[in-house]
Amino acid sequence: MRTVEAWWRSRRGEDRGGIAVYTAIVTIALLGIIGLALDGAGKLRAMERADAVAMEAARAAGQAIDPAAAVAGEALRADPEAAEAAARAYLARAGTQGSVSLSSDGTQMTVTVSGMYATKFLSVAGISSMSVSGHGSARLLHGVTQPE
Repeated sequence: MRTVEAWWRSRRGEDRGGIAVYTAIVTIALLGIIGLALDGAGKLRAMERADAVAMEAARAAGQAIDPAAAVAGEALRADPEAAEAAARAYLARAGTQGSVSLSSDGTQMTVTVSGMYATKFLSVAGISSMSVSGHGSARLLHGVTQPE
C-alpha cells in the first residue's frame, strides 16, 4: 500500500516545469496590458494637446477683428482673411496641420487639428501610429457687464 508521501513524490514529478509555462504566459499578458495602458495614455495626451492647439488657434483667429466695422460701431466680426492667417500662423508655430473655418456672420471661428501619435509598445504588434484630432472654436463677444 502506498503512503500519501509516496503519492505526493510521484505526483510532483508530473508537474515539473508547469509553473515556468504559466509564468511566461502571465508575464507576456501583463506586458501587453501595460503596453496598451501606456500607449492609450499617450494617445489621450496627444488628443488633449490637439484640442488645446485648436482652441488657441481659434482664439488667435478671434483677435483678427474687422477694424472698420468695429470702429464704426456697426458690428463686431472677424476679418476673414486675417483670422484665417492668424490661425494658420499659430498652427504652423505649434507644428501641426489643420483646417480653419469662419461662420457666415463672422463671429465664430472653428479650427480642427489632425496629427499622429507614434506608439511605443503597440509597434511590436504592428501598430506604429494612431491618428489624433482636436477641435476648438471661439466666438466673438462684447459687452461691459455681460456679453451682448
